[in-house]
Amino acid sequence: MKGYVVCVYENIQDQEILKNYAVKAKNAVEKYEGTFLVRGGKKITTEGKEFVRTVVIEFNSFEIAKNFFYSTEYQDAHSILGNTVIRNHQIIEGA
Repeated sequence: MKGYVVCVYENIQDQEILKNYAVKAKNAVEKYEGTFLVRGGKKITTEGKEFVRTVVIEFNSFEIAKNFFYSTEYQDAHSILGNTVIRNHQIIEGA
């Protein structure tokens, strides 16, 4: 089954830091053969809390998605963010 990384941002304090993170994170996504299904874009909140950005990345399996997140490459990217974002991040197995 496919694996997904789903991340919803509640707050982004510094767009420049987010851009720097995104460049480095994209390299890690590519290494683990992930595909961005959602990366920002238009949205309509029809229920619940309003988030400022959503990202969904598909991987060939849950295990690969997990390996991506805990990889040195992604953790190096993640460290760029510091305390500049508030987000909810999940690794989810597909149906």
